[in-house]
Amino acid sequence: MSDLLVVPRAELSIEDPWAVPAACAPVRLRRASDAAAPRLATSVVVYFDDEYLNVLFSCADDHVVATHRVHDAPLYEEDVVEIFLAPVRIEEYFELEVNPLGTTFDARIESPHGVRTTMKNDLGWTCDGLVAALCTTVESSGERSTDTILRIPFASLGRETPCDGETWRANFYRIDRHRDGDEFSAWQPTMKVPPDFHVPAKFGVLKFAR
Repeated sequence: MSDLLVVPRAELSIEDPWAVPAACAPVRLRRASDAAAPRLATSVVVYFDDEYLNVLFSCADDHVVATHRVHDAPLYEEDVVEIFLAPVRIEEYFELEVNPLGTTFDARIESPHGVRTTMKNDLGWTCDGLVAALCTTVESSGERSTDTILRIPFASLGRETPCDGETWRANFYRIDRHRDGDEFSAWQPTMKVPPDFHVPAKFGVLKFAR
């Protein structure tokens, strides 16, 4: 799978914010530790408009584990989707998370050596204007899926609307907690055992296209 994702310019549908714009091509997450197909399918769609980077996760699920309702709680202890964005340099990136209850987490990470042991987590940073919304569907068969849209203001990242051809580094993740075994998925697998998402060297490339 390519480590390059073209991010098209497209408008969010007000009537159906979880709809996938025609210009977008979903990408599938893989198991973070070995790049194998995960037990539960997860796809990600990324597009942008003048003010927001829009990221849509579509997650199959059969057992929801979520209790945190307070902003910046440790959502990663339970089910969660995560976005890591490095608009300028790989040593500084932003971490955004949403759980199945719609609770959010945001932090700015300084990782001068690209490893967890020397990284600094700034929980005081806030993604001003972040919008997160969820839509859960349960089929007659009992199959359940949740679509989660995050709208991330460029201004909150200290950026203007990206130019045509501009590139950022990024990765997208999911944690699914389950009684039969937890599953960690990623767009660009970090290949770490035990799983570790804070591996900026493994970030893929977002290329903005107008």
